[in-house]
Amino acid sequence: MGEKIQNVISVGMLSEGWDAKTVTHIMGLRAFSSQLLCEQVVGRGLRRVSYDVGEDGLFEPEYVNIFGVPFTFLPHEGGDGAPPPPPKPKTKIEPVPEKIEHEISWPNIIRIDTVYRPKLTLDLCKVEPIVLDPFESITEAELAAIIAGKPNPAVLSDIDLKEIADRYRTQTIIFETAKRIYNINKPNWKGSKELFFAQLIKIVGEFIESDRIVIASERFNGSKERRKVLIILNMNKIIQHIWQALKAENFEKRVPVFDSENPIRSTSDMRAWYTSKPCEWTQKSHISHVVIDSSWEATEAYILDKHPAVKSFVKNDHLGFNIVYNYQGIVRKYYPDFIVRLVNGEYLILEVKGKEDIVAKTKHASLAEWVEAVNAHGGFGRWNWAVSYMPGDLEAILEGLSGR
Repeated sequence: MGEKIQNVISVGMLSEGWDAKTVTHIMGLRAFSSQLLCEQVVGRGLRRVSYDVGEDGLFEPEYVNIFGVPFTFLPHEGGDGAPPPPPKPKTKIEPVPEKIEHEISWPNIIRIDTVYRPKLTLDLCKVEPIVLDPFESITEAELAAIIAGKPNPAVLSDIDLKEIADRYRTQTIIFETAKRIYNINKPNWKGSKELFFAQLIKIVGEFIESDRIVIASERFNGSKERRKVLIILNMNKIIQHIWQALKAENFEKRVPVFDSENPIRSTSDMRAWYTSKPCEWTQKSHISHVVIDSSWEATEAYILDKHPAVKSFVKNDHLGFNIVYNYQGIVRKYYPDFIVRLVNGEYLILEVKGKEDIVAKTKHASLAEWVEAVNAHGGFGRWNWAVSYMPGDLEAILEGLSGR
């Protein structure tokens, strides 16, 4: 009778603190004291087993059969329809001991500290203009109370952006912008913090009043008030722009800060995982397979596996290798696509990118700083970075690096 049962789990464990992803059946065998407890129990069966998407870009449906649990929104207990389709075959992705010669190590850096010159300068003539487009900014808004989940049109009112512009003087905008840049860079400033802040206020003020801010609208460009509104609405974008320009002109050196517990990581650290996506076995990678997310990545992986300039490579998938960058005041992480070790002993961080937008430029600037800091440290060999904008340019990138 019970020969097909694999596990019996105490119902107490289903109420809290338990997050197994392989539950297919839940049967209530005792009275439930509250509806909330029913929801908690059923919730344990709603954890997805797989997060792989199908060809349509959506998750495949998964089901759990529930018996004896009085969950009010369920029309019936159990299921009378056809059983769910069997899961797709899974490929195990793991380091292969027989391919240990292709192990790749990298410095595990949590951030790059920039050491600045004691006196800040910013040549506005060399700073690329920043374009503010009112059509990309929220210049009108309406506010209404929410009643029963919907806005009440009877109390609808405009948010007066002109009033906001009147309230914030230009000097206030300059001070707030300088303060945010100061808070980002304060830990890296070795001199007087007061002098640092005073210099920032002067530089930001000159930038705000300069022609480096371009308004892409005749209507907004001809009015100081409208210009001020656009600056307020795009303050994070302006902060990012000034900060990048200051870093480029005033840094003395960049110092990598390593993870104190794991200063060095390698492909051997990757835990085995499973995927139903298409995979290809590799010859020059310590990891068993390359998981194919696109035909473009498949082509790049094939070239890396066959090119004579490549000693070893690995796709950055479940490795934990990331580059920290700051975009509009928010610290984020991004994961380059490949790490390559060349025959000449150098390393290449390869990014596959079809279009270069402002976010991609910020990522690549942080990647360049990472490479510069690691090479200045000198303890991890020579590192390079490159962006492949089409499959046909990868061989030229590899040959250019290997021929040095």
